[in-house]
Amino acid sequence: MMADTHLPKRAKALPGPLLDELPLADVVIHAGDWVDTETLDLLESRSRRVLGVYGNNDGPALRARLPEVARAELGGLRFGVVHETGSAQGREARCAARFPDLDVLVFGHSHIPWDTTAPGGPRLLNPGSPTDRRRQPYCTYLTATAADGRLTDVVLHRLPPR
Repeated sequence: MMADTHLPKRAKALPGPLLDELPLADVVIHAGDWVDTETLDLLESRSRRVLGVYGNNDGPALRARLPEVARAELGGLRFGVVHETGSAQGREARCAARFPDLDVLVFGHSHIPWDTTAPGGPRLLNPGSPTDRRRQPYCTYLTATAADGRLTDVVLHRLPPR
């Protein structure tokens, strides 16, 4: 899972450790702000499946290829992907109300890793950004296993400084 790659403005390329993970994943999730279509093309060429959405910095070419909200059943769990969820305060309640049918919601926009569960609602995951750490100490992405209706092995990967 990744978000906010902002290529080529915030970095020239995706980090090598992340690229190495792509062919190993059953599904690669991108929660928006790709900025260029080349990144989408790259993920599609190196991944078995891409589940992605457009973000606020994505122009017409990406919006023509990606939805605002994506949904898929993965490993017996109902996943959703969206770019923006609003401010951190009240996020769980907003997301539970907006996405009551989901088990997991992956989002982006803030570049800040997030992992909580909304009361009565979905687990909320933000992978941070692999290319633009903003106010965070590291660039990051997430991996997880979805199987038998459970999400396990959720790991936030810190990338080495560029």
